[in-house]
Amino acid sequence: MENEIRKKIMLSGIQPSGDLHLGNYLGAVKNWGARADEFDCYYFMADLHTLTVRQNPAELRRRTLEQLAQYIACGIDPEKNTLFVQSHVHEHAELGWILNCYTMFGELSRMTQFKDKSAKNADNINGGLFTYPALMAADILLYQADYVPVGEDQRQHCELTRDIAVRFNNIYGEVFKIPEAYVPKAGARVMGLANPGSKMSKSDPAGCVFLMEKPEDIARKFKRAVTDSDTENCVRFDMKEKPGVSNLMNIYSAVTGKSFEEIEREFSGCGYGVFKPAVGDAVIETLRPIREEAQRLLADKAYLQQVYTDGAQRASAIARKTLRKVYKKVGLVEKPF
Repeated sequence: MENEIRKKIMLSGIQPSGDLHLGNYLGAVKNWGARADEFDCYYFMADLHTLTVRQNPAELRRRTLEQLAQYIACGIDPEKNTLFVQSHVHEHAELGWILNCYTMFGELSRMTQFKDKSAKNADNINGGLFTYPALMAADILLYQADYVPVGEDQRQHCELTRDIAVRFNNIYGEVFKIPEAYVPKAGARVMGLANPGSKMSKSDPAGCVFLMEKPEDIARKFKRAVTDSDTENCVRFDMKEKPGVSNLMNIYSAVTGKSFEEIEREFSGCGYGVFKPAVGDAVIETLRPIREEAQRLLADKAYLQQVYTDGAQRASAIARKTLRKVYKKVGLVEKPF
């Protein structure tokens, strides 16, 4: 019998620096579960990356477990996917340091997110904030990932990872696989309800819908969502002239599966006062089973511990092979254990 063809590897992680929100779900997590049939998937809680900003320790631990529960509640089966906490696989930090030594200062200084985060955290512009793209590269390259699901704003980091891998391979031979960015065609960029000119973010809670949020709070946010200043008051997709309405249409389309043409027909003559609550209701019903299942899982701490323990063991087995090869290539004495 012929050997089974190896699946392509896909890897992604989200920082547990705040609760998962609708943008995370529609732009990434919603589609992760379905990919297990096609890809060998690794998904992790990127807790090491959160440390570039001061964290409340108890809150970070709570959010990490909540994020794991939400991953599973969103349909990511831990039997079919490898789910783990980044800090539980020490190879991430070890390879991150080595790749720091193969990443140029100029490359790091050009990272858009470093500039943005420095502006927001002027009193804590630390070394980790500057060099975390090297750790991100380690996250990816450890698993010889073929694809990395990213939003458009993360393409720069993926390109840097490719550059680092090519540089290392040119020196030492074919050590790392060169990963490719995987950008979903639909729902990849959900904008904020209060500011449709910016991506939905937990830093703007008024315009951000969280997966664990109460239905009444979600409904209120959608009723207050920014639409447009024109007098047309009609539901029509036009990102340039009607970014607020277009964002709501994008969200409604993502949770209902309806096309923009169908949405325009459905709300023809209704106005924003009818459309906004309808979008809110559709989102509430989409998130309700996720919230309820996540709450059930969080009550079973032993199960969650078993999931992240098994996940870390599987991830570490793969990461160890890559790190061992890297150590040998750069001249470090092989570990005795």
